[in-house]
Amino acid sequence: MSTEQQIQVSPSRRNGQRQFFRLNEIIAEQTAANRSLIAILQAVQEEYRYLPEEVLTYIATALNLSPATVFGVATFFAQFSLEPKGRHLVTICDGTACHVKGSMSAYDAICRKYDLKEGQLTTPDMLFTLETVACVGACGLAPVMIVNGKTHGQINPEAAVAIVDKLREEEEK
Repeated sequence: MSTEQQIQVSPSRRNGQRQFFRLNEIIAEQTAANRSLIAILQAVQEEYRYLPEEVLTYIATALNLSPATVFGVATFFAQFSLEPKGRHLVTICDGTACHVKGSMSAYDAICRKYDLKEGQLTTPDMLFTLETVACVGACGLAPVMIVNGKTHGQINPEAAVAIVDKLREEEEK
């Protein structure tokens, strides 16, 4: 990517357009390491906590790919999100072992406590995103909840809410 192709402004918005300093760095790092589009999308999502549409379009332009190709990859893999995620990711396993042992009651308890309605995954303050996954592969610990990559086994609704509440308390300090 040539210097002329890079947008050289601050990381905020200017004139209604998102600024791409960090995005340019990610693309340069990944392409220098001969990484794939998937690796670039992973790095971008780690930076932004989701994949904004305008960022996907920018990546397509920077890599000389069609926007359809980039959007196709971003929407094909479940690891990518086109919606903003909260600072803390709370994942409830709903695989067979976890489901049978009541994982969804923990999910429902968190939804009730944080007033998450049907189809709403992220709290309005962007602090938490609650998701379910088909299986985390820790069936012996069922039911399982993963918070920011840390696995919590044999959870119940009260324990699940307490873990999330503790994070909220730490954020308020």
